[in-house]
Amino acid sequence: MPQFKRRHFLQLAGSTLASIGLSQTHFLRQCDRYGKALAQDTSRKLALLVGINNYPRSVGRLRGCLTDVEMQYELLVHRFGFQPDDIKIISDPIDGILSTRVAAPPTRENILTALEEHLINQANEGDVVVFHYSGHGALVKEENGIPGFNNRNGTIVPIDARAGVSHDNKQVNDIMGKTLFLLTYALKTNNVSLILDSCHAGGGTRGNLVIRSVTDRLLSGDIEPSDTELAYQERWQGLNNLSSQKLQELRQSGIAKGMALGSARINQLAADAPFGDFNAGAFSYLLTRYLWQQVGDQSVDNVFVNLSRSTQDVAKSAGLEQEPIFEVAPNSNFEQQPPLFLKAPHPAAEAVVRQIDGNNITFWLGGVSPQSIEAFTTGAVFNLIDTEGNPIGVVTQTGRAGLEGYGTLETMGRSGRDRGILMREQVRGIPADLSLRVGIDISLAEAAAIARETLAAVNRITVVNVDQTQPIDYLLGRLTDSIKTRAATEGITMVSPVGSIGLFTEGLTPVPESFGRVDESVVNAVARLRPRMKMLLAGRILKSIANGETSDVNVEVDVTPVATGGTLLSRGSRAAQEAGLIAQTVDTGIQKIEVGTRIEIAVTNNESRNLYISILIIDSKGQLVVLHPVDWNAAETATLVQPGQRLVAPSPGSNFEFEVGGPAGHFELLVLASTDQLRDALRGLREIARGRGIRSGDPLVFGEGQTRGSNEGDDAPVEILDSLLGDLNRNARSTVLVRGRQNSDTQRLAAFSAVFEVVE
Repeated sequence: MPQFKRRHFLQLAGSTLASIGLSQTHFLRQCDRYGKALAQDTSRKLALLVGINNYPRSVGRLRGCLTDVEMQYELLVHRFGFQPDDIKIISDPIDGILSTRVAAPPTRENILTALEEHLINQANEGDVVVFHYSGHGALVKEENGIPGFNNRNGTIVPIDARAGVSHDNKQVNDIMGKTLFLLTYALKTNNVSLILDSCHAGGGTRGNLVIRSVTDRLLSGDIEPSDTELAYQERWQGLNNLSSQKLQELRQSGIAKGMALGSARINQLAADAPFGDFNAGAFSYLLTRYLWQQVGDQSVDNVFVNLSRSTQDVAKSAGLEQEPIFEVAPNSNFEQQPPLFLKAPHPAAEAVVRQIDGNNITFWLGGVSPQSIEAFTTGAVFNLIDTEGNPIGVVTQTGRAGLEGYGTLETMGRSGRDRGILMREQVRGIPADLSLRVGIDISLAEAAAIARETLAAVNRITVVNVDQTQPIDYLLGRLTDSIKTRAATEGITMVSPVGSIGLFTEGLTPVPESFGRVDESVVNAVARLRPRMKMLLAGRILKSIANGETSDVNVEVDVTPVATGGTLLSRGSRAAQEAGLIAQTVDTGIQKIEVGTRIEIAVTNNESRNLYISILIIDSKGQLVVLHPVDWNAAETATLVQPGQRLVAPSPGSNFEFEVGGPAGHFELLVLASTDQLRDALRGLREIARGRGIRSGDPLVFGEGQTRGSNEGDDAPVEILDSLLGDLNRNARSTVLVRGRQNSDTQRLAAFSAVFEVVE
């Protein structure tokens, strides 16, 4: 299968990282160092965290950058052992527990002063240094810059960087990548990590997302660095004793020191996205969440590759291309180093205690997946764990605001402390009435009111305002010339006419085959799309139970192309990872599968008890396809996998096979491994297969090639998934009963999810 192309990275890499001089030579090998490096026995660990939301309106305000700062702070302190006083925060005011830790507002002077005084002046050889920036990015002119960048240099944008900018005065006070290179070069330690969550590929909004790039609406043509910025660079070039030629050579060869992680390539968008009731950078959320979940001494390949895959998964669901980038200093031995140059001294976890007051507890949900965040509002149950991962108490969740959770302490052993105790998921409380959140795009114009009223009348469809503050699953709108043109540049061929009504992702990318005739009314369009939306809702329900990274059920999943062999994807539950049976992942991003490829899925039961296995696909149209079981005359027997046994689907020697159909697009694989038979759900899945006309032993082509009938005329898919939640709820070992919630127990279910890209 195709690997990431690493050549010409300097021309393609996004964020300020590209401008510092990144190459992609070591892209797939480096992220694991970020987490491992943070826990080394060094004399000191220093961090500077910068987050900016409250830009002037002319620049474009953001919403998720302060959340990024909180996520990074909690990760560094409670997973990697940083001292709070060694972390400096330069940001807008932060509400809540970190309100007193903001040292100064994010002006240019304050950011540069903190880089000099907190990092350069304090860090000694062998110390660990982390610099995290979340905010806008931009591009400015650079004379004699790095070849391949067309005389442009990436920047980070302080809150006051655009004061006084006009059509006549095009000089900006941004901090250039060249400046960051010089400051990084001045550090006495090589254990340096730069994390930049910004982009340069267009700003403003796209659908329901805010993009972290300045639009420069006030300006026409090129913008230039200020005289102040150029003088600052000249000063540090002298302090570093670097000639102009030597500086050019160093920048062209790579970054100055350590490692650098960026949110996207230079021609891609970095999203400031809504997750539940809060916003965050998609990259920052997934990076910190992944490092909370990291098990053991992971290899560099595994960690950053999995982070890249997760970021692309989330971006694809919003209709964006966002591929994180990574680089290490040239001629270094950092290939064997961990992420952030530290090994995590504490166990993997989903949350950390912020405060205990009697039986009331406040905690930070930094390790919870964005796809399942709604299942951690009320009714979830956590185990408090000690430094070895052993349970020492139980917490029942009663509420959540953003990523801060609230709960009741049910039991608690002696810990000697309040803040900093880690928490692991035991039971999640999935809403029993999950709905599909649909927004009305502005392209519907005068028909928007009718669309809202018509959608609101559909059961389990919630109409959501498109204001970049609330999560949206899909947008209803008209296909426009500009959207059709942009879709073509992203490899999506739209045969539907301009003016037709259909569905878009949150990032305003058209959903394949969802558009009708150009003269179709909004009422008729909603009626036509109703079955599709119900299938999409079924997919959302399935994703809400995905818990492969947190499950205590010891199981492995492997996906292999039949003709060529070689593992496309290998996943193991946390129990399998902690047992040392499997690395966290060995896949390299979103895997590409050619149309016509036949695949096998293998599931290994490493438990001492029976497991019951079901395998499903959600294709790019939102249709649900059952891959296993297929022998409905003996379905319960077919799903059973005994201890130590391995299920291969389709089974060797059978006439049944799974073939990837066209056209190009994406599909999601879902594997359910339960310690209990899911009888109601199994009966429902059988009805899906029968509705498609699939009989035992039939070859199955999923994608466009599947032309059999379907059950898309009613609510059956949603009812089937509700039955699955009912099965899981009955099997969960929880004494907590919350109205409107269905429990899913990590000790009794492992649910894996993976996205694949279909290519012609």
